[in-house]
Amino acid sequence: MRLAVFNQKGGVGKTTTALNLAAALAARGLEPLLVDLDSQAHLTGILCGGVASAEESLFAFYSEGRRLAELARPARLAGRGRGEIVPGHAELMKVDSLFGKGPRILYRLREGLDAAESGAARPVLIDCCPMLGVLSLSGIFAADRILVPVSADYLAVRGALALERTLKALEHVLKRRVARRFVLTRFDARRGMAHRIEAELRERFGEELAATRIAEAVGLAESPFHGKDVHAHAPGSRGARDYEALLEELLASGFFEV
Repeated sequence: MRLAVFNQKGGVGKTTTALNLAAALAARGLEPLLVDLDSQAHLTGILCGGVASAEESLFAFYSEGRRLAELARPARLAGRGRGEIVPGHAELMKVDSLFGKGPRILYRLREGLDAAESGAARPVLIDCCPMLGVLSLSGIFAADRILVPVSADYLAVRGALALERTLKALEHVLKRRVARRFVLTRFDARRGMAHRIEAELRERFGEELAATRIAEAVGLAESPFHGKDVHAHAPGSRGARDYEALLEELLASGFFEV
């Protein structure tokens, strides 16, 4: 199953969520594939140290027609956990202007992932860029489900509401309603504002808001600096427990299947 992690606002924990859910999957013995659609390529830097040129990244999938399986490289996940990542690169910011004409471009990632799976299904996590354009829409078109991280602040809530409107507008194109879950991140239980935001989201989205909250935690903040997911950097930390709980919730509810 393919899960796109997306919000139209940056700084909400999107890459952190993709990274640590993948690590939680790897810790269970699964081998997730990650796709870095963000030109900032933070996920790529953490998991494989970055790539030297755009020709080694997802950009080559669009510019040269290279296969995703050819571009994928090993990802460092959860200690001895195994996985792969299709790397991002700064050149991805050019995809809209160079290749963004015509409706077929939005289906290319989906078709590329179909070819990469070649009958062997595996969990796929797509780290979308925060801007609404060809790349983020490609992630939505390729995904079976969408996970929307929402940090516990007012502007992030506005981003989530904007994304909900976008997803509704896309339903007539996709010919389906893409199932989604919203998850609160950077949650500080000591702040009244955080609880008010949670109540507002619960009223607006009901059961589509995950019960699990990702707390503001030192381990989560430190782990990217060390080039690791939180499960590898601080396996007993609050952040590791929260992301394990989130994965368990998504699996138990049937929202994400592996």
